Amino acid sequence: MNVESFNLDHRTVAAPYVRLADTKVLPQGDTIVKYDVRFTQPNVAHLDMKAVHSIEHLFAEHSRNHSARVIDFSPMGCQTGFYLILQGQPEYAEVLELIEATMTDILGATEVPAANEVQCGWGANHSLTAAQDAVKVFLAARADWPTVTA
Repeated sequence: MNVESFNLDHRTVAAPYVRLADTKVLPQGDTIVKYDVRFTQPNVAHLDMKAVHSIEHLFAEHSRNHSARVIDFSPMGCQTGFYLILQGQPEYAEVLELIEATMTDILGATEVPAANEVQCGWGANHSLTAAQDAVKVFLAARADWPTVTA
């Protein structure tokens, strides 16, 4: 299939993990990479939508304090994780450091950025507490992030 994740056997992965999902060379020669940042086990558990929405806002804002490579951080529709899109081809260790630093920032946050009706399409659909709870679990498994399958 055309979509990389549709070719992934979701029964064989062991979340949480961080895996390189795709690399694209654009027509002008620039390279972008997409990482699967999986929080929960597919088809077993999922994140609450308020947590997903708040993690998206928090990561999008705070990650750019750590790297100019960040293009996008988008939630998966299945609510089990996110896609992190970066410019260039950073070393895997650099990507993990970026994610860890940003998740640590999220734990220290006192509000969800742009969680209002002026800056967000559903400003009331946020929970800093739910986001931080999910991030705590994800960070606690930091040593397991490189392991995609059991």
